[in-house]
Amino acid sequence: MSRTSSRTEIVPPTLEEDRAITAAAKADPDAQPLSAIQLKAMVPLRALRRRPKSANKKLLVSIRCSPEVVAYFKSTGEGWQARMDTVLRRYVARRTKAA
Repeated sequence: MSRTSSRTEIVPPTLEEDRAITAAAKADPDAQPLSAIQLKAMVPLRALRRRPKSANKKLLVSIRCSPEVVAYFKSTGEGWQARMDTVLRRYVARRTKAA
């Protein structure tokens, strides 16, 4: 059993039609083609949406903490993991100074 395609057929413009479309586009003062410099400066939108890369890269680790510790830090709101990291870094700094 054969199926007929429900897709519409895309017919490319003829060379003459393409030239007419290009000429109309170039004649529009609000739609001028980009210069080579502008094209080179373009950045994919995906790259703009990302967070900037941190100079202080962190490692992803899995640790077990007591429920009370996790509950306390979570109760402080968003950013609780960063606050937990700050507390641990301060602890390390104090220990390395004492040693």
